[in-house]
Amino acid sequence: MNHTIFFDLDGTLTDSAPGIIHSVQYALKKYGIEAEENDLHSFIGPPLVHSFQERFGFDHDKALEAVTYYREYFTAGGMFENSVYPGVEEMLQKLKEDGLVLAVATSKPELFSKQILEHFALTRYFDFIGGAAMDESRATKVEVLSYALQELQVDPAKAVMIGDRENDIEAASLLGTESIGVLYGYGSQEELANAGAKVFADTPMDICRIISGWE
Repeated sequence: MNHTIFFDLDGTLTDSAPGIIHSVQYALKKYGIEAEENDLHSFIGPPLVHSFQERFGFDHDKALEAVTYYREYFTAGGMFENSVYPGVEEMLQKLKEDGLVLAVATSKPELFSKQILEHFALTRYFDFIGGAAMDESRATKVEVLSYALQELQVDPAKAVMIGDRENDIEAASLLGTESIGVLYGYGSQEELANAGAKVFADTPMDICRIISGWE
């Protein structure tokens, strides 16, 4: 059985949309841009620099500056405009009881990820929390997952990546890791399937059933 389980954070463990979207809106206002919440869901999951470039056509330097503005709002409290999905804690507890190693691999900066998981009292379930570097030297999901695998000295073939967006599934595929696409987050089944996902979880507890079935 795959014995090391890597979780994405946003859209997989927590419903972080409000804080992320409000932080993006705060940053965009610095450039005189008003954006509706429904138009900003693409920012949930992928690296922020990439999202500012793709969604608003910012060049790299401008995108980096926008991320700095984003973090002003986010660190002031936006990171806690967030909630744990129902069933997530029960799922983590069950997986730990089954003797699995649990870790986080997220494109969110590692510092913020640890603060959020501590805030929601979820830190105790994880053997490792891996995230992006604040200076963008480690930013993509492939880079983060590779870093987490190395830190835990895990054979990719004995691990599984669980996430709600295409970058989670693509990173797993590139690194030779199994993946589960979650459908209660921000990505659609079509997005996940197009990225290569073959197994899907409608609820957090579905993750336990899927992994148990791989024994």
